[in-house]
Amino acid sequence: MSEDDSSTHAPEVSEKRRGWLERIGLALSGEPTSREDLVELLRDAQGDGLIAADTLRMMEGAIAVSDLSVGDVMIPRSQMVALPADAKFLDLMKQVVESGHSRFPVYGEDSDEILGILLAKDLLRGVVADNGPGSVRELLRPAVLIPESKRLNVLLREFRLSRNHMAIVVDEYGGVAGLVTIEDVLEQIVGEIDDEHDDAEDPQALIAAQADGQYVVDALTPIEDFNERFGADFDDDEYDTIGGLVTAAIGHLPEAGEELTLGRFAFRVARADARRIHAFHVGVHGED
Repeated sequence: MSEDDSSTHAPEVSEKRRGWLERIGLALSGEPTSREDLVELLRDAQGDGLIAADTLRMMEGAIAVSDLSVGDVMIPRSQMVALPADAKFLDLMKQVVESGHSRFPVYGEDSDEILGILLAKDLLRGVVADNGPGSVRELLRPAVLIPESKRLNVLLREFRLSRNHMAIVVDEYGGVAGLVTIEDVLEQIVGEIDDEHDDAEDPQALIAAQADGQYVVDALTPIEDFNERFGADFDDDEYDTIGGLVTAAIGHLPEAGEELTLGRFAFRVARADARRIHAFHVGVHGED
C-alpha cells in the first residue's frame, strides 16, 4: 500500500472507531434504551472488526444469562449421578471412577433426602487415611438447595462468593428436581466446556441406553452415527446433527419436555436452553 493509500484509509478507520466508541458512550449514559439495542450495537462492532466473533458470543451469552433461570440449564433428576450414603467405600469408589465427576449428591433413605455433597478427593482421602471415617456421612459437605426459578446471574454471584460449585435444585413441593453446577452456568456464556472425561468423538458416549429401554441421545450426535446405531435412514444432506434435524422438524427451538415422533423414533427434549437443545430421550418403536 502506498503512503497516499494509507493516508486515505486511515481517517476512515479512525472515524469508524470513533463513531462506535461514541455509541458505546451513549449506551453507558442511558442509550440505547433496550437490551436488544445493546446487542445490535455489539454486533455492529463485531461487523466493523472491533471485536472478535468469539468475544461477541461471550458478550451475548453474558447478557442472556440474566434472562435464564436455573430450571433452564439444570441437570434433571433422571440424569443425576447420586450416591447412597450407606454404600461401602469400594462401591462408592467404583461409581466415582465410572462417572468421571468430581462432586456427587449423597442421599439417605430415598433420593429426595439429600444429606450433602461428596467430593471425590475427600472420598479418596477417607479411603487411604489410617483410622479413617467409618461412614461416607462423615465426609459430606453441606448441600446448597435452590429453587428452579432462581436467576442464573444471581446464582453465579452466589457461587463465586460461597466457593460452592454445585447446588441441588428443588421443586415447589420440596422434592429434588435436579442439580446445577458452576460449569452449567459458565457454559451459557462461553459455550460448551469439554474436560478430560468428555469424548465427543465416541458415538457410544453420545447415545446411552437406559434401564427403561429408552435412550439418552446428545443433540450433537451426528445423524450418520444415529443412523448406524439404530438402523435409521435420516437424511444428513441438510443437517449434520440429530438436534438440527429435530429442531427443523418441530419448526422452532423447542423447550424441555416437547415431543416429536419421526418414523419409529419418539423424541422428547430432555435438556434445552435459550440457544440450543442439549439432549433427547428417545424411544424406539418396535424395539424389544
